[in-house]
Amino acid sequence: MKTEDKTFWLSWCIEEYAAEKNLPSADVAAMFEKLGVLYYLSDNAAILHTQGKNYILGSIEDFISTVTL
Repeated sequence: MKTEDKTFWLSWCIEEYAAEKNLPSADVAAMFEKLGVLYYLSDNAAILHTQGKNYILGSIEDFISTVTL
């Protein structure tokens, strides 16, 4: 995936998650960075971007639930 496409993909994920959770996008971006969600989404972009929004948001939730701080 091209850098431009990946940037759009990550932005889309942040915006959709923020809308779903009724959170500011900036807060979601910071949380994704802190928890490693951006790396997860980047590494799995080729697979995830072919799925529906609910599946993607669910996979983000699943990933977050496995993170230990």
